[in-house]
Amino acid sequence: MATVCAQRATKLIEADGNKSRPAGGPDAIVVSVNILEDLDARGLIHDTTDRDALATLLATPTTLYHGIDPTADSLHIGNFVGVLALRRFQDCGHRPLVLVGGSTGMVGDPSGRSDERNLLDMDTLQHNVASIRNQLENLLDFGDGGAKLVNNYDWTHQVGVLDFLRDIGKHVTVNQMMAKESVKARMEGEHGISYTEFSYMLLQAYDFSWQYDHYGCELQIGGSDQWGNITAGIDLIRRRGGGPAHGLTWPLITKADGSKFGKSQDGNVWLSADRTSPYRFYQYWMNTDDRDLTRFLLQLTLLPVEEALAVVASHEADRGGRHGQRRLAYELTALVHGASHAAAASEASAALFGGEVTSGAAYEALAVDMPTTTVKTNDLSGDGSLVDILLSTGLSSSKGDARRALAEGSVYVHGERRSEDHVSPDDLRFGRYLLLRRGKRNYTLVISE
Repeated sequence: MATVCAQRATKLIEADGNKSRPAGGPDAIVVSVNILEDLDARGLIHDTTDRDALATLLATPTTLYHGIDPTADSLHIGNFVGVLALRRFQDCGHRPLVLVGGSTGMVGDPSGRSDERNLLDMDTLQHNVASIRNQLENLLDFGDGGAKLVNNYDWTHQVGVLDFLRDIGKHVTVNQMMAKESVKARMEGEHGISYTEFSYMLLQAYDFSWQYDHYGCELQIGGSDQWGNITAGIDLIRRRGGGPAHGLTWPLITKADGSKFGKSQDGNVWLSADRTSPYRFYQYWMNTDDRDLTRFLLQLTLLPVEEALAVVASHEADRGGRHGQRRLAYELTALVHGASHAAAASEASAALFGGEVTSGAAYEALAVDMPTTTVKTNDLSGDGSLVDILLSTGLSSSKGDARRALAEGSVYVHGERRSEDHVSPDDLRFGRYLLLRRGKRNYTLVISE
């Protein structure tokens, strides 16, 4: 399988400060490879409208869109899949529209839910949209001729209810809406579906129709749970006198162990460093089940198909080395947070097991999520007491407990077992950091000042 738009995808890990520089732009190279073939090879096609007609459309630059409801001030991994799909299309010369649902976010999409979302007020939505824009700029090129961020509030807030019913509602039958799986599932559920959420399909269909008229948008993409909403938009465009429009969905990503994709023990895995630090983000992917590696490398990174499969083959030859997880974690962290943060997170992960660390940034990454203790450098001079430090960090409950821990070999300094009650400035990495561990999982980072 040929790599798609490979010459542009190689720009993935180029750093611009602490951010990954998106490939693309009007002067970028376009490789003439069928993106549908690439998506197929990655397992990223679930449903499409007429495949041959869609392939013909995508043979030339095409405007497409994917919608995100701004329910929080950060995107999460579930949103990332769709934004990355837009990136794939942009890397092949197409123009993505990212729709943030300033209006639909006030209503809530019933797809994939058993209860109704909390409705957000305008101030909250505006804050969320502004925050999301910053994250999108790390992943897409918004330069001249590039991606465009649109907000459906801009074209719906002045539309009166009577105008909407007359111009949009008359083209869609209740029979059609009730036949959609997302609506049927909610109607048969315990909580039913409110008229507010029932109307979501009409609003999303109107979004597609409006963008078709004003931006020449001919393709909507989304997860497989959006197929009913997408086809409603295609039908509305046709009924209002437009030409052909298309839809494409990808399978909803699941995990082999049955747990929910994009969730950690602490909840959502966010793209915002303030919500999920780069180190925790990296570690989430380091914990990937071997059974999920192939799909995740193909579907969640911009690695060419052949390279992703080569990573899997290398991993299978030595699963203990966790080569596949390390590559997956690095690629995703570099995409979301930039190459410098990915490198620091990688070294921070290695530091926990005594691996080589080449910069203090790795320890700073650990300090965000790990218990830390500050000590005076003088406390480490001469015959500095490791027992005292174990006590001050809380790794030991008493001096006697600390001495027993040293005697039984359960204390580690930078990943190396330590049995003597001695610590000195020579133990500090980069003149500041002392990484302590007791047992298998109890870590503390000591920072001297």
